[in-house]
Amino acid sequence: MSELTLLVLQLAFLLLLWGFVFFVIYSLRSDLFGQRARRMVAASAPALDGGAPPAASPATEPVARAEPHATAETPTRLVITSGPREGMEIDLPPEQLTIGRSSESGLVIRDDYTSTHHARLMLWDENWVIQDLDSTNGTFLDGTRVSLPTAVLPGTPVTIGTTTFELRR
Repeated sequence: MSELTLLVLQLAFLLLLWGFVFFVIYSLRSDLFGQRARRMVAASAPALDGGAPPAASPATEPVARAEPHATAETPTRLVITSGPREGMEIDLPPEQLTIGRSSESGLVIRDDYTSTHHARLMLWDENWVIQDLDSTNGTFLDGTRVSLPTAVLPGTPVTIGTTTFELRR
């Protein structure tokens, strides 16, 4: 084998090795810090140029939805019933609570089975709804895996990783 062929093979191997190292670093970074969340723009938001939004026909008129608000029947506390932080109570925020390993989460759960941004608890009209944020190990509502945003009734156990909690009034 000529020296030129050997040099080209060595450089190709070196490039492949560095590519693998960068892939591992990228994977670790995205696992530790998560990926950037994108803000969804509402379809009914007015145009940015200050002009009036286009008129919608009655058939495509958006259905008016009430703003999220709590009533006397809406749970106001989250109680951890099992897991490392058992017995802890949290007052629920007015609109949503994020759950995960990230220090930016409203409820931080530090275990090996919880994703960085695992789930979101949102107030939808007068009910709390749990949404799994594409976590690896899933979010379970009364033992059933949540794949779509699902209403959480007071006293129903929600399991994320090794932690189980309930909403209470």
